[in-house]
Amino acid sequence: STTAVQDISSIKVALDTADVAVQKQTVLTIIGTGYGTISAQPARNINQKRLMAIRVARLDAMRELTEQVYGLRINSRTTVVDAVLQNDTTRTSVDGTVRGARTLRINPVGSDTYEVVLELDRDMVARILKAVR
Repeated sequence: STTAVQDISSIKVALDTADVAVQKQTVLTIIGTGYGTISAQPARNINQKRLMAIRVARLDAMRELTEQVYGLRINSRTTVVDAVLQNDTTRTSVDGTVRGARTLRINPVGSDTYEVVLELDRDMVARILKAVR
């Protein structure tokens, strides 16, 4: 019986040690995806429009990362008159600094859009939040 308890204890210690090793090896990341439309860009030639669409998509992905790191401020107002919805307005804003975002991919989506996917690892998120505090 004492041997069985010792065996259970040693198994538990081995499993706990394995869990810690797996957690240390797991790199968690935050992903931000942004989109930019080529035809909506104000440039004169198609190559400039493509570059501008990629830039817009990158900024959109950065905004998404910023929302995930700092949260999103939401301001909402609804007006109801005589039990009828008259106006429903929602405004959002985010403010923050993101450093160290890595570009995972830049892909054309369909014939008129670019997608940019950025990644921010948890260590960088921790550094950003520590710098803000």
